[in-house]
Amino acid sequence: AGLPVETYTPSEVKAAVTGSGQAGKSQVTAMVTRLLGMDAPPRPADAADALALAICHIWRGGTRARLAAAEAAIRRGGAR
Repeated sequence: AGLPVETYTPSEVKAAVTGSGQAGKSQVTAMVTRLLGMDAPPRPADAADALALAICHIWRGGTRARLAAAEAAIRRGGAR
Protein backbone atom coordinates (compact mmCIF):
# COMPACT_ATOMS: atom_id res chain seq x y z
CA ALA A 1 0.00 0.00 0.00
CA GLY A 2 3.02 2.25 -0.31
CA LEU A 3 3.55 2.61 3.43
CA PRO A 4 7.13 2.84 4.65
CA VAL A 5 8.38 0.03 6.87
CA GLU A 6 10.72 0.66 9.78
CA THR A 7 12.64 -1.95 11.72
CA TYR A 8 14.16 -1.69 15.18
CA THR A 9 16.22 -4.18 17.13
CA PRO A 10 15.01 -5.20 20.59
CA SER A 11 17.93 -3.32 22.15
CA GLU A 12 16.98 -0.14 20.22
CA VAL A 13 13.42 -0.33 21.53
CA LYS A 14 14.58 -1.03 25.09
CA ALA A 15 17.06 1.85 24.95
CA ALA A 16 14.46 4.25 23.58
CA VAL A 17 12.04 3.47 26.39
CA THR A 18 14.32 2.80 29.37
CA GLY A 19 17.67 4.30 28.45
CA SER A 20 19.31 0.88 28.46
CA GLY A 21 19.42 -1.60 25.61
CA GLN A 22 19.86 -4.36 28.17
CA ALA A 23 16.66 -3.59 30.11
CA GLY A 24 14.48 -6.48 31.14
CA LYS A 25 10.82 -6.96 30.29
CA SER A 26 9.71 -5.68 33.70
CA GLN A 27 11.72 -2.46 33.22
CA VAL A 28 10.22 -1.92 29.77
CA THR A 29 6.71 -2.54 31.11
CA ALA A 30 7.26 -0.15 34.03
CA MET A 31 8.53 2.63 31.76
CA VAL A 32 5.75 2.17 29.19
CA THR A 33 3.23 2.38 32.03
CA ARG A 34 4.88 5.53 33.39
CA LEU A 35 5.45 7.24 30.02
CA LEU A 36 1.85 6.73 28.95
CA GLY A 37 0.40 7.68 32.34
CA MET A 38 -1.37 4.36 32.69
CA ASP A 39 -2.91 3.28 36.01
CA ALA A 40 -1.87 -0.33 35.47
CA PRO A 41 0.60 -2.16 33.24
CA PRO A 42 -0.68 -3.03 29.76
CA ARG A 43 -2.34 -6.43 29.39
CA PRO A 44 -1.62 -8.86 27.90
CA ALA A 45 2.09 -8.64 28.66
CA ASP A 46 2.99 -8.46 24.95
CA ALA A 47 1.03 -5.21 24.72
CA ALA A 48 3.87 -3.47 26.58
CA ASP A 49 6.25 -4.59 23.83
CA ALA A 50 3.95 -3.22 21.14
CA LEU A 51 3.57 0.09 22.96
CA ALA A 52 7.35 0.30 23.50
CA LEU A 53 7.86 -0.21 19.78
CA ALA A 54 5.37 2.57 19.00
CA ILE A 55 7.11 4.91 21.47
CA CYS A 56 10.47 4.08 19.90
CA HIS A 57 9.14 4.80 16.43
CA ILE A 58 7.68 8.15 17.44
CA TRP A 59 10.86 9.19 19.24
CA ARG A 60 13.03 8.07 16.34
CA GLY A 61 11.21 10.47 14.06
CA GLY A 62 8.85 8.21 12.14
CA THR A 63 5.76 10.18 13.01
CA ARG A 64 7.52 13.38 14.01
CA ALA A 65 8.85 13.89 10.48
CA ARG A 66 5.41 13.37 8.95
CA LEU A 67 3.79 15.76 11.42
CA ALA A 68 6.42 18.41 10.72
CA ALA A 69 5.85 18.05 6.98
CA ALA A 70 2.07 18.34 7.43
CA GLU A 71 2.44 21.42 9.63
CA ALA A 72 4.75 23.02 7.05
CA ALA A 73 2.20 22.31 4.30
CA ILE A 74 -0.56 23.90 6.38
CA ARG A 75 1.57 26.99 6.99
CA ARG A 76 2.13 27.24 3.23
CA GLY A 77 -1.62 27.04 2.69
CA GLY A 78 -1.54 23.53 1.25
CA ALA A 79 -3.14 20.57 3.03
CA ARG A 80 -5.79 21.10 5.68
